[in-house]
Amino acid sequence: MSGSERREQLIRISRTLFAEKGFDGTSIEEIAATAQVSKPVVYEHFGGKEGVYAVVVDREMQKLLGMITEALSATHSLVKLERAALALLQYIEESSEGFRILVRDSHAASGTGTFASLISEIASQVEDVLADEFAARGYDPKLAPMYAQMLVGMVALTGQWWLDVRKPGREEVAAHLVNLAWNGLTGLNPNPSITAVTREQSAAASKARSTSEKELRELERVREKELREAEKARQKELKEAEKARVRELKERERLLKEAEKAREREEKIRQREARLAERAARLEQVDHPE
Repeated sequence: MSGSERREQLIRISRTLFAEKGFDGTSIEEIAATAQVSKPVVYEHFGGKEGVYAVVVDREMQKLLGMITEALSATHSLVKLERAALALLQYIEESSEGFRILVRDSHAASGTGTFASLISEIASQVEDVLADEFAARGYDPKLAPMYAQMLVGMVALTGQWWLDVRKPGREEVAAHLVNLAWNGLTGLNPNPSITAVTREQSAAASKARSTSEKELRELERVREKELREAEKARQKELKEAEKARVRELKERERLLKEAEKAREREEKIRQREARLAERAARLEQVDHPE
């Protein structure tokens, strides 16, 4: 597993643990054990629990903020409101773990602010929309910031409630939210529903996201398979290399033994020739005494 893949694995595991147990209830030991790595690996990537928590929170905040920002790009104000409410509920539905982290801890270790600060940032975008609407309808645009906080706060608190109950469905909850926000208590529609254009856009976005996630899962499976095959090939190569090394050592040992035997034979031959030469010299002296 490459360094970037290991980092993503640790982020996914940490995200699940933080959602289940919160920041204080999660330990570096548990993150490392779940990922089947040593604690130093986690420290190497993030510097500690605070580091990985900050990455998880920042990703979730950017994801939610991006979805809300995209929703507010619609032209009609009603559609903007519908799409913004749907975007938050969709995020909650598809990223429940991330939303639990954002609303549960608001821990200073995140380094990116709290859920309240995220809501405030979203409200500042809604504020611009409301200011234009107020001006067009003859209302005081200076009141837009207050109304933006009210509107976003209502949607956010409803989302926190819906996180656990999940009933009614996402579109129905969004329709009732917009019904209250758009019509007010005195003008409530008894059977509200979101507009067709919002429903079509939401369905198209969900389909695209589902296809994208499916492709990502398939790519991840392919990548994991490739990594397993690569690891098997590497292990096979290591075994073959070890066998070759053993054979080489045995061959070297055999050659050394043969060389040693050859030296011993040469030494014996030299010694025998020396004895023969010595005997021949003695015989020579006997045959030819001075």
